[in-house]
Amino acid sequence: MSIDILIVSILTSVGTIAVIYFLFAKKLSEKNTPAQTGSAKPVINIANNEEAKEIVLAAKEEALKVKANAEREASDIRGKALEQEKKAEKKFDELYAKIKEIERKEENLNQTEAKIKQKEIELDRITQEQTDKLTTISTLTKEEAKKLILQNLETTLQADLARKIREYEEQLSSEVDNKAKELLVDAMHHASTDYVPEFTISVVKLPNPDLKGKIIGKEGRNIKTFEDITGVNVDFDDEEIRLSSFDAVRREIARVAMEKLIKDGRIHPGRIEEVVAKTTEEIEKIIIQAGTDLCNKVGVFNLPKDLIKKLGNFKYRTSYGQNMIQHTLEETRIAVKLAQELEADIPTTKLAALLHDIGKVITDKEGSHVELGVEYLKQFNLPKAVLTAIADHHNDKPSTIEGILVQIADSISGSRPGARYEDYENYIKRMHKLEEAANSFDGVSKAFAISAGRELRVIVKPENINDVEAINLSQKIAKKIEEEQTFPGIVKVVVIRETRSISTAS
Repeated sequence: MSIDILIVSILTSVGTIAVIYFLFAKKLSEKNTPAQTGSAKPVINIANNEEAKEIVLAAKEEALKVKANAEREASDIRGKALEQEKKAEKKFDELYAKIKEIERKEENLNQTEAKIKQKEIELDRITQEQTDKLTTISTLTKEEAKKLILQNLETTLQADLARKIREYEEQLSSEVDNKAKELLVDAMHHASTDYVPEFTISVVKLPNPDLKGKIIGKEGRNIKTFEDITGVNVDFDDEEIRLSSFDAVRREIARVAMEKLIKDGRIHPGRIEEVVAKTTEEIEKIIIQAGTDLCNKVGVFNLPKDLIKKLGNFKYRTSYGQNMIQHTLEETRIAVKLAQELEADIPTTKLAALLHDIGKVITDKEGSHVELGVEYLKQFNLPKAVLTAIADHHNDKPSTIEGILVQIADSISGSRPGARYEDYENYIKRMHKLEEAANSFDGVSKAFAISAGRELRVIVKPENINDVEAINLSQKIAKKIEEEQTFPGIVKVVVIRETRSISTAS
């Protein structure tokens, strides 16, 4: 409505301007026309009328132009006004929708508050009813009833808390086991090596059976000299010579010397002594090179020459058929990997793993290889932490984390399938003895020796053995094994008591 009024006002103003313009032109014509008399007056009037008409016509044209311009401007103003009006209406609609949304949310909030208040009232009512009933039934005072309710609530909360703690402990135990498995598998992956069990016999092929007599010599003097110098026993087969000795270095010297003598063809006591002496020097060089290579492979440098030579003896030393060079290399890699993951002292762990079995190549003294190794290493002024880790690698409770890592790596390398060879019959006998020790007690249902005899699982009859007696039984079985049997390492006795309740529905 306001737009139309504006347009009318503009048009009215235009008309007013046109009338004023017309009157002004008329007055101007009258002013410029002088008074005439006689016959000339009509002519002048006619002229004046023509001029006035032209002026009026011009005024009208001008008025039409002004009107057209005014109408065009009015149309533009009207279009812009309509556009502004539409925008205003759109904003108004949006604002109206927001207001409605706020009103709806406010209504929902009010309803929710009302429901909460209603539930609070209902809860108070139920609590009051329970309190009143408890007070009536138990003839307790209100304070006593309140105290009893709080105690019941506390008991419930404690049960829930214990359940939660148990769930978290189970979850944590599962995660720890999985992480430990991943860590060990990763460490073993870094040192996986195929093993070929080694024994106490070396074999030399005879290219010609006729050489057997030449090797034995007149009245056996050649073979006797060979055995005395090398310290090995020599036996003959149809196509081979068998050299046996518990000292792998001696056996290797004898094998190489015998091959040289057969190839050379000159076999007599003097030549035998010469070849064995030369072979001994060569084997010593091989031993030193083997020790150097072992140190280089694990990243340990600048060790004393005597210590490197001792390590080189691992090349010809076995433990249950497992070559000690390979065992030491594998164990060191596993221990270093574990130390990296657990942020232990890597140099200490590496050196302790490298030297942990050094006592096994010390044959001129008596004692365990751990004691002999620690005593031998003291002369080289090694760090105390290294000696402690070596001394702890066969203890039940190592005193340092490095000792624990060396012990774990040693167990992984030595006990995994295929790493070591052991007499099968003795192994079976030891397993049976462990199971028989457990079965000798009353209440035992079954017993199983597993993990190469390192663990004994005992299943008891639940109707005869209770939980307390199960604990005592495990201690009795462990004590009997200690007193009656000899075994390497430790044997863990696990007594299992299981109660089952079975029902059927039909």
